[in-house]
Amino acid sequence: MLAVLFLGFSSGLPLVLTLGTLSIWLAESGISKTAIGLFALVGVPYSFKFLWAPFMDRLSLPWLTQRFGRRRGWALATQALLMISVLGLGQCDPVANPELLAVWALVVTFASASQDIVIDAYRVEILEERQYGAGAATYVGGYRVGMLVAGAGALYLAEAIPWSAVYGVMAALVVVGVVTVLVNPEPESAPTAGGRTDTPALWLREAVIAPFVDFALRRDWLVILIFVALYKFGDSLAGVMANPFYIEIGFSKAEIANISKLFGLLATLAGTFLGGVLVVRRGIMWSLLVCGLLQMFSNLLFAVQAIVGHDLAMLTLTIGVENLAGGMGTAAFVAYLSALCNFQYTATQYALLSSFMSVARTMLSTSGGWMADHTDWTTFFIVTARFGKSRTPITESPGQRFQ
Repeated sequence: MLAVLFLGFSSGLPLVLTLGTLSIWLAESGISKTAIGLFALVGVPYSFKFLWAPFMDRLSLPWLTQRFGRRRGWALATQALLMISVLGLGQCDPVANPELLAVWALVVTFASASQDIVIDAYRVEILEERQYGAGAATYVGGYRVGMLVAGAGALYLAEAIPWSAVYGVMAALVVVGVVTVLVNPEPESAPTAGGRTDTPALWLREAVIAPFVDFALRRDWLVILIFVALYKFGDSLAGVMANPFYIEIGFSKAEIANISKLFGLLATLAGTFLGGVLVVRRGIMWSLLVCGLLQMFSNLLFAVQAIVGHDLAMLTLTIGVENLAGGMGTAAFVAYLSALCNFQYTATQYALLSSFMSVARTMLSTSGGWMADHTDWTTFFIVTARFGKSRTPITESPGQRFQ
């Protein structure tokens, strides 16, 4: 469980460095809101990681696989790339060379998405079935702490040191994941070469084609993927511009860190717990509906915040409700995604579903900056709430495990 906690930290750390934290750095540098919105595109690797997940699941790396095993070898390779790319990102000048900054941010998200693939597989294989529930909660806790360090921690540091040094510290913290991998064993259930997959044709069919064919054979599979992509669209559209919004209406980095990051983390963890209880008592589909409505309502509070302006009490209420609703929605949504997976292809199918889940956070949310530039903040957040209502309806359970 301790290993799962630290691996969750390692997964959560890089996400914020290319989203919320980066958007504050860009806003302080005078980058336009439209450009900041477009920077969400650097998260594209999260949306397409299912394309290379089968290869990471089955292929070996020279020396690393032989020395550490397949899972740990791939984990160490992605963590090395992650450390280098975070350090490179911090050395860029957003004003003088935004193109280079975008390239480094893209490398960070590619390394982060690749690390997520191998860590997701590793944590499933290292735990016994009876530990899955506690393991999931522990992983999410570590993930949120990683996001907190890269969010609030980075903002606190940025008050005292340059952004380049901040990203240097974040790069050093990747060592937490490296040490965790080094001191823990390779899972006994990790896939090995040979057997029926010893020819290229058989390997391609079983490792790459079979997981996607299995998913496509179920009823309404395309509608399910559209629903997965759109469920958090309203949240993502508002979230990509949240930090520039705080800066523009007068909140300091310390105030944002205290309320949005620290208090927000507590509200998110509380929401995750409540969402889990809701799923157990009322089922997945009903929970998705209720949590989706709560997430839509939380966007309307941002519109009220825009009218009120710089008011810490109102910000506390807004952040509290937004993170509580978001935590509840995440718990219900992760339960939904998990139930969709065939246990025979869990790694690849979960990568597929989580890739579509990130579509809203990356490609679809890029329009947020343009919308914010062409409307006032109140109108912007009302529109994002409306998009939150426009999710594809799922009226039937797509699998027997929902019954």
